[in-house]
Amino acid sequence: MSLYSFGLEPLSCHAWNKDKTQLAVSPNNNVVSIYQKNGKEWDKTQELTEHSGRITGIDWAPESNRIVTCASDRNAYVWSLKDGVWKPTLVLVRINRAATCVKWSPLENKFALGSAARLISVCYFEKENDWWLSKHIKKAIRSTVLSLDWHPNNILLAAGSSDLDCRVFSAYIKDIEDKPGPTAWGAKMPFGELLLEQKDCGGWVHSVSFSPSGDQLALVTHSSSLVVVDAAHGKEATPLTTDRLPLMSVLYVSPTEIVAAGHDCVPYQFSYQGPGQLSFVKKLDIPKQASKGSMSAMQHFRNLDKRATDDDMNDLNALHQNSITARIEKYSSVSLDGAMVVWEFKVTVIKGCLVHRTAVSKYVICCVLDTIFG
Repeated sequence: MSLYSFGLEPLSCHAWNKDKTQLAVSPNNNVVSIYQKNGKEWDKTQELTEHSGRITGIDWAPESNRIVTCASDRNAYVWSLKDGVWKPTLVLVRINRAATCVKWSPLENKFALGSAARLISVCYFEKENDWWLSKHIKKAIRSTVLSLDWHPNNILLAAGSSDLDCRVFSAYIKDIEDKPGPTAWGAKMPFGELLLEQKDCGGWVHSVSFSPSGDQLALVTHSSSLVVVDAAHGKEATPLTTDRLPLMSVLYVSPTEIVAAGHDCVPYQFSYQGPGQLSFVKKLDIPKQASKGSMSAMQHFRNLDKRATDDDMNDLNALHQNSITARIEKYSSVSLDGAMVVWEFKVTVIKGCLVHRTAVSKYVICCVLDTIFG
């Protein structure tokens, strides 16, 4: 049994289609590769090559089946499948610095794009001219936008930035959607309204994630901290500083459970039960059974390429062997070692108690997807 890998290049970002039979992934360059599940194998079907700079964000809309990509070339494209071929449509994002992240809204009628231009472009489709336009959110942002997440109501947008702050904005566009009702974050929501500014989070805010209800917001920072802001309790912030390396990605997996991962190369589970009640639960990985045999010449050069060392004892006791950069729903992770792992998080109710069981799937990826999604 061998580990399914996309090569030796780091995987910078990835996205799944609705039924998890297709995968869009970028190996840290200007190309997005589309893979199709074929039995227990994955076949590359197309390459999206319109970008001239490194891909920094991919998101696949499940219902409309459109892919949005952004890159360091300051451009974004919306890709639509026509006659079996992915066709790009340029988006007028109007930025003069690299794009850093992109995210479809829950209703898929708009998407948000973060950039190093110290602004967020909220993009929507204008039917009259058959193109994608953008409106800018600039208020209070003083540095690069590193992460984005949409509130379930399709209106509010959370953004983490390298100015050490996390913010929640209104992204309401009256031309394409009905006037929103009040939320725990605020009642008045004209476009660009600042509803939360969580200052000095201790480091760059690498990732943000709303809870399923939208009343809580989790964020992870370069100071190895996890913070949960609870709008249902007066926007009170509950921080938890860990003794681990910085976390790069965070995701709410249930109303109370949070998964985060980063430079430690393994995901961790945390639990939030209310203000002041944020705690570490456990490490979500299984030890690798390292071979004690002699190292082959091929392994010698792989170690030099991946970790800048020829020492075989540096092999980490984890599935990933380098920093985890991203995770998406259904709990897949990609990392700088060129590998991908799919995780399964199960929740069972026993006699009124919520019991969380986390299991890592077998790490031959083609077998994992056949088991979980087949």
